[in-house]
Amino acid sequence: MDFVSLFDYEKSAAEVLSRMAFDYFASGAFDEVTLAENRRAYQRIWLKYHVMVDVSRRDLSTTVLGQKLSMPILVAPMAFQRLAHDSGEIATVKAAGAAGTVMILSTLSTCSVEEVAAAASGPVWFQLYVFKDRAVTKALVERVEAAGCQALVLTVDTPMLSCRERDVRNQFHLPQGLSAKNLALSGLQNLPEETDESALYKYFAQLTDSSLSWKDVAWLKSITKLPVLVKGVVRADDAVKAVECGVSGIIVSNHGGRQLDSAPATIDVLKEVVDAVEKRVEVLVDGGIRRGTDIVKAIALGARAVLLGRPVLWGLAVGGEQSARDVLEILRRELDLAMALCGCPTLGDIKLDLILTKS
Repeated sequence: MDFVSLFDYEKSAAEVLSRMAFDYFASGAFDEVTLAENRRAYQRIWLKYHVMVDVSRRDLSTTVLGQKLSMPILVAPMAFQRLAHDSGEIATVKAAGAAGTVMILSTLSTCSVEEVAAAASGPVWFQLYVFKDRAVTKALVERVEAAGCQALVLTVDTPMLSCRERDVRNQFHLPQGLSAKNLALSGLQNLPEETDESALYKYFAQLTDSSLSWKDVAWLKSITKLPVLVKGVVRADDAVKAVECGVSGIIVSNHGGRQLDSAPATIDVLKEVVDAVEKRVEVLVDGGIRRGTDIVKAIALGARAVLLGRPVLWGLAVGGEQSARDVLEILRRELDLAMALCGCPTLGDIKLDLILTKS
């Protein structure tokens, strides 16, 4: 089939992936209200475009934490990518590098951080869960730093793993031959065998630390030279606390609708977070981004850049590295067109006055 939009890749991925794998990637928590709202919220926002602006030349480039990127689109952290394609995270990091952007590698990756970093041609950041055994966490951070990753992304919205009913019904487990490489190499047990519940839920509960608090950001900063971002903030007061803890960036995220069902759509809370931090740190956002116009809306509301998740996996499932790269290039072209039609030749021209919210 001809792939015209990101939605085409999702449709095709549903046909090539196993039911268990597709549902794991696609699902949200409980009734999937927040999962759907992440997308619907963008559709409530209009763009009041400018006219009679010279847009014959357009520049999509930006910097995030001082790193030059070809466009304001980063690849979000996503677990177990070899469920989508044999090359897994290796293919994704190559696609991100070819697109001139950052890949954020999940703690729960099926390729090790060393393997991914060795295959990278662009920046790699590492998404971190904090484990009950802090010595294991410290050792993992040291590995990440030694591998050449350039930032840590601390996920803060998972004191417990939420219930993803599709995973429970499918008895989610990793097929034989796949493992959470970063954990296995750190001496932690691998994902358990198939059970009558989602194996992932039990695994997560056994390993991760539900006592995590803001004081632990200071501890994390004390054991690494890497900049630390926090991912999972949806409130202004939490954003202020994060800044006070010395983070380098905030990612407005509700975990792709996979944690608290009935959490707000991220685009709906982005501006309050941006306003609260008062430009002291950079703010990024994920959740529901499927069109170039979505990125314009996010930047107009104050995001430095956006994170793209599931569509990259759909591309990976359909055709490995090349299709993952094609997904990023489709979104690049859509963003370029949206900027031209909004009268914004550069990202700096995208201002709040473009935004009109439907009543």
